[in-house]
Amino acid sequence: MHKGRYLILVSVHGLVRGQDLELGRDADTGGQIKYVVELARALAKHSDVWRVDVLTRQVIDPKVSADYAERLEPISDGAFIVRLPCGPRRYLRKEVLWPYLDSFTDHALQHVRRIGRLPDVVHSHYADAGYVGSRLSALLGVPLVHTGHSLGREKRRRLLEHGQSKEAIETQYNMSQRIEAEELALDHAQRVIASTQQEVDEQYAKYANYQIERMEVIAPGVDLERFHPPSADMTEGGAAESLKPFLRYPERPQILALSRADERKNIATLLRAYGEHPTLRNHANLVVIAGNRTDLATLDRGARTVLTDMLLSIDRYDLYGHIAYPKHHSADDVPEYYRNATRSRGIFVNPALTEPFGLTLLEAAASGLPVLATRDGGPRDILRLCRNGRLIDPLNAKAMGRSLAEMLRNPAHWTRWSENGIAGVDRNYSWAAHVQKYLKVIDRLQGGKRERKLEGKRSRMPTVDRLIVTALDNTLLGNAEALHRFARELKEHDRIGFGIATGRSLQSALDVIARNNLPQPDLLITSVGAEIHYGHQMVVDQAWARHIDYRWELKRLRAALRGIPGLKLQAKADQHPFKLSYFCDPAKAPKVRELVRMLRENDLHANVTYSRNMFLDLLPIRASKGLALRYICGRWGIMPDNVLVAGSCGSDEELLRGNTLGVVVANYSTEIERMRNKPRIYFSAAEHAAGVLEGIQHYNFLGDIRLPDDEEMAS
Repeated sequence: MHKGRYLILVSVHGLVRGQDLELGRDADTGGQIKYVVELARALAKHSDVWRVDVLTRQVIDPKVSADYAERLEPISDGAFIVRLPCGPRRYLRKEVLWPYLDSFTDHALQHVRRIGRLPDVVHSHYADAGYVGSRLSALLGVPLVHTGHSLGREKRRRLLEHGQSKEAIETQYNMSQRIEAEELALDHAQRVIASTQQEVDEQYAKYANYQIERMEVIAPGVDLERFHPPSADMTEGGAAESLKPFLRYPERPQILALSRADERKNIATLLRAYGEHPTLRNHANLVVIAGNRTDLATLDRGARTVLTDMLLSIDRYDLYGHIAYPKHHSADDVPEYYRNATRSRGIFVNPALTEPFGLTLLEAAASGLPVLATRDGGPRDILRLCRNGRLIDPLNAKAMGRSLAEMLRNPAHWTRWSENGIAGVDRNYSWAAHVQKYLKVIDRLQGGKRERKLEGKRSRMPTVDRLIVTALDNTLLGNAEALHRFARELKEHDRIGFGIATGRSLQSALDVIARNNLPQPDLLITSVGAEIHYGHQMVVDQAWARHIDYRWELKRLRAALRGIPGLKLQAKADQHPFKLSYFCDPAKAPKVRELVRMLRENDLHANVTYSRNMFLDLLPIRASKGLALRYICGRWGIMPDNVLVAGSCGSDEELLRGNTLGVVVANYSTEIERMRNKPRIYFSAAEHAAGVLEGIQHYNFLGDIRLPDDEEMAS
């Protein structure tokens, strides 16, 4: 077994590769991707790290580079980008990836199995990866670390301030789902790594699952080998030459802005500040690097709107000859843009409406370029430590123009800011310092380094190559003749394992199995996922019990729900050390989301499920039918493609999601209707066991399994 840490970083969306990052190509390919790739490289250099894997989405699309289709890309010694299928093969914006994240999680589990060793930590980046990371860490039983990068509550606040309606925001950004995923990540994460204290105090603090003791502020690093001041013997390169055709007086100082063409980057206010200042255009040129484009008409709507408005502003203020806005640049051009602006004794400006951190500010500072930056977010910390410029109100165009003019007029201040920035970045923002702090955080989580192997137990389970897992009440039961046919099919195929997932207790489930002459299951998931049992002796999986006993406080949960209208405790026989069950009157009880929020605000953690419009179950956050099934698949090495699951109610929903082959019987309850048209879920025309048999036939599960075309189903 290899010595040293194994770390998994999850960054699902965008176009991720190790070289020539297409930063600014669209709203999903920005600073987060650069941060994750550079973090992976920096971690892999440490002597105590064996391997770092960046898990991201595989994209097979003629509209993007073939690089993004490669399953494995080494990016340095010990660091790899691992691309996993996630829904349709084509490139998709992050807001439409939510239905495919369970499938991504299943592929991630298979990757870990191929590696043959559990990671020491799973580190998720952004809300979608937070959802994946929560499930992955729960299934593997390893700590989760989370970095939000950009938080949904803050983005929604900003968009509302700019006049967008709640309905429009929800439609465009799936904001409720994003915020819920962020809450889920905070629920599971042992540590949240933020870039600035402001991010902790003013953004994370708005979440129900915010706990100050789990927050760590570790500023990102900057690659000082790429970003450095110009030396006397360095000559201008192609990037600098590309600006000259735009500029009437190319020798003037440059005001440089570099960002995606995104409304939040506030390029429009910068153009207004420059264009409306009475003398600024006579003393400096404006250089705007806003991603790459070939044809405006082919860009996504957001980028197209930003760039169209930019061109209209150039015309409105007659900035021709005073502004450069090249259509193309490579990642290797970016350091040269900074150095070229430094040579001209210019200014770097970041006018973003909100800036969680601001990697471009570090790059500019390392290049010796003073900065003018938004006072929102990370720039406050950077300028406090580096003392290399000024902060501004990003919405005050007149003040922005005045500040730019004043900074350019004072050569002594310019020189001091330039020198301070170079020294401040070297002192506070190196990747080596970041990694040292990062690994100390990880060691505190685990109580020191330890290696983890994937192991199995003796059982019939390793002898089966397929697995059928069904819910019991209202799914398998209800049609005696069909149930008899189902049992006969199982007896004739001895390499197919049989499992039951139920809300019943173990004894109650065994009684029902005996009364209905069901085959003895190879595995039994009981109490909505609180227990797993194997074989004829129904041996309890003690590892699962230890695994789910995480942030579970049964007495406090019960006390918190005492007296809630519409909730009545179920009988003692229906309770479990890892399950708290109520009857729920939907006319009187609060909505589930309101109950969840109340629990989170009291630092209580539970997986809350509601089914049949009457049952409310609370389990540990690592426990559910779906998580139990994926734990079993990982433990016994069964591919999700070889697992058929059948259910009929809300508590079965998680069981049905992902890469398994799902069957919903016709007598399903209304809350599961939302699963219709989801990838790999078949709604039978028949009820009860007859519906399960119909699903088996649909997938040809007893023969050469017929896998659905996920691309077609998602179209």
